[in-house]
Amino acid sequence: MIRRFEAAGFRAWPATSVQYDGTWAVRLTASHPAKRLNSVNPLDPSDDRRLEHRIERAARRFKAFGRPLTFRISPLAAPAIGQHLDAEGWTVFGQSKVMRLRLNEAVVENAVDQIPLKDLNRFVSAAFEVHAYEADLRPGFTEVVSLIKAEAGLFILEQDDVPVSTAICVHDGALAGLFEVATVSERRGRGFGRRMLLSALKWASSRGARVAWLQVEENNESALALYRSLGFEEVYQYHYRRPGREG
Repeated sequence: MIRRFEAAGFRAWPATSVQYDGTWAVRLTASHPAKRLNSVNPLDPSDDRRLEHRIERAARRFKAFGRPLTFRISPLAAPAIGQHLDAEGWTVFGQSKVMRLRLNEAVVENAVDQIPLKDLNRFVSAAFEVHAYEADLRPGFTEVVSLIKAEAGLFILEQDDVPVSTAICVHDGALAGLFEVATVSERRGRGFGRRMLLSALKWASSRGARVAWLQVEENNESALALYRSLGFEEVYQYHYRRPGREG
């Protein structure tokens, strides 16, 4: 099950360069600095050979892309990797949860029908306004979204012609992955995010998705409260590592 969600995540949020060192997926993206697009992802609990050599090789690749060496540690990573990074004093950050929700008629019966946008530029503009992203990230963000091969529903919820919530729902067979979910800070707690997510899930369910899933940082309490209220349950956790202690 974890392998299934990990593979779906890689497909739904694609890095522009993916190389494999054994069963480590080395994902790098020159146009966008997001850590999930620029990380080493060990995918086999038995693959812990020649750690120092392989970490050094990964470091050279990350340096060539101008990215800090980052490992993403999920339950698929060999325990020896975490032990080695601990011994070397690597920082732990970005602790996150992967959650899922089984889709059925009861989940989406009261959702408002909403047709996803076809206009990528309009969606990107809305997402950057809602997330308050820096403008210089726009080309990279646009490239990543345009590279999604599965059917991607781009959702915006507006009030008085102003975007208040955005989300991307990636329909990949029986799975529906939710990404870039956000509500403008001053409009949170008013039900906009719930309404938009239910519309996205209804859209995916109508296309055959049977399980919705998402990733959320464990310190995002408002998002966790929303997802749990919708019925999402935790499946597993992952975190990131970088060389050196915090501070």
